Amino acid sequence: MRMHLRNTSIVPRCSALLAALLLVLPLAATAQSAPASSSSTAPMGMDAMPGMDQAGMHDMAMPASTSSTAKPPTKAPVKKTPPPHAPATPTPSSTGMQDMGGRGHGSASEMNHGPTPAAPATSGHDMSVMDPQATPDARHGAAHDMDSAPSMAMGPMQGGRAPADARSGDYSDGIAASPAHGLHMHGSAPTGMLLVDQLEAFHGRDGNGQSWEAEGWYGNDADKLWLRSEGERSGGRLEDGEIEVLWNHAVATFWSTQLGARHDFGAGPKREWAAIGVQGLAPYWFEIEATAYAGPSGRTAARLRADYELLFTQRWILQPELEVNFHGKSDPARGIGDGLTDAKLGLRLRYEIRREFAPYIGVVWVRRFGATADLARDEHKAVFDQQWVAGVRIWF
Repeated sequence: MRMHLRNTSIVPRCSALLAALLLVLPLAATAQSAPASSSSTAPMGMDAMPGMDQAGMHDMAMPASTSSTAKPPTKAPVKKTPPPHAPATPTPSSTGMQDMGGRGHGSASEMNHGPTPAAPATSGHDMSVMDPQATPDARHGAAHDMDSAPSMAMGPMQGGRAPADARSGDYSDGIAASPAHGLHMHGSAPTGMLLVDQLEAFHGRDGNGQSWEAEGWYGNDADKLWLRSEGERSGGRLEDGEIEVLWNHAVATFWSTQLGARHDFGAGPKREWAAIGVQGLAPYWFEIEATAYAGPSGRTAARLRADYELLFTQRWILQPELEVNFHGKSDPARGIGDGLTDAKLGLRLRYEIRREFAPYIGVVWVRRFGATADLARDEHKAVFDQQWVAGVRIWF
């Protein structure tokens, strides 16, 4: 019975002891964790942080990472004051603060528990502001730090006045002037050309002979002195020939007017004419000449000529040509009647050995009409004639 009473008295004392332990353990845990979270520091090696300013951040204390394996300190930590040091000369690598979230020198000084040395004026700009890979918040923070530091000065990369000798006044960079600089503009320079379009021998039923057709000009794009000549020789004598002197004036794109005089020579009496006409390039690249003539004794005449160049290749070219003549009054001394007098159609195929020299062969059909045909019969000439031609085309 006494033994039963002894065991019963132990139970209240054990319960009280257990309750006291439960109250003490949370307080001890709180006391141990508070110093570790607020004052436990661990030195961090500056070599492990790429882009960190190692010259201006000595002994910077970083928060230690807590883990389940860390042991609580047995005694209160002692706070050490870092010794003062002189600011080091910054290097290009010391401005790479974008590795720490774009913080500048001002932000780094806030992380250091020691005194912040003054930044030198020659390196007071943070490259993270100019880093295209930095976030907008990082660039804004770095720019704010730069503005808040009175000792920072803007470097030469931020602008400034260029030296007086930065650019040479010689914009040609020493290169000599080209002859092209002396060219006349807008076609004001006079030029000239001589084209012998047809210099050929022909063979037909009415006879054999030679003929020519040539033109030349001298002047500018607006006004030219124009010369034109054509003729035919047969049976050892000059049958027909003419030469024109005209003043050519441009009135539109590819078109011009002509005013001048014409002189006829050859078999029969010579004739003089005043001439006026137009010439140019019609649509589809047809070259057109239309000229009207007036002479003494009421004589009038007109001529229409058109030709075209059909390119098979860059050297083989077929040139068809049509010429039609009219006269308002008969001139029997030269074998000409009134009305539509004659028409001539030719096809010439040339090969351009050079642009300036091209031999050709072809065929020409000649037809006389009306009173002119009657005069040809009286002189025993063919009204219709087919001629084979061979010649050369030259221009200078």
